[in-house]
Amino acid sequence: MKTICVYCGARPGASPLYADGARALAAALVEQNLTLVYGGGKVGLMGIVADEVLRLGGEVTGVIPNALVEREVGHTGLTRQFIVKDMHERKAMMARLSDGFIAMPGGMGTLEELFEMLTWGQLGIHDKPVGLLNVGGFYDRLAAFIGHARDEGFIGAEHAARMLVAEAPQDLLAQMRALAPAQPLYT
Repeated sequence: MKTICVYCGARPGASPLYADGARALAAALVEQNLTLVYGGGKVGLMGIVADEVLRLGGEVTGVIPNALVEREVGHTGLTRQFIVKDMHERKAMMARLSDGFIAMPGGMGTLEELFEMLTWGQLGIHDKPVGLLNVGGFYDRLAAFIGHARDEGFIGAEHAARMLVAEAPQDLLAQMRALAPAQPLYT
């Protein structure tokens, strides 16, 4: 693994734990020489994780739709930034650029991106690891729901097990490395 896509909130959240988690993830990425790929914003947890990776000397690739640049939420100090036409192009490019995916706390967009990557893995479109950074137990109920959907026969056990969960960034990255394919299906 060389690049990790991080999905997270365009808001900082109600607890300072979330910003602390973003900084801890940034430190783990830089420590392990992993490039951050993310949505290119300067606000919320997105801005915090990007700023911290940059502050620590790491590399950051942002992918942002032109409409968001026009609303002045695009980060201007990244290692690389791609400005794309729309959200569909953004998500496809982020997936191509990444060797694995982490969802931090976030809202509807974060959840949509998380489930798209889980679904793509289930369909064999990619074979990259997908994980939840469960800062402050943020994803406890989601992880329990996925277990419930598995128990009720709607998600195969092998697919439910592909959603990795950890509270510490180092633990999550170790789980992801253990599942990372030698040759990704989707590039």
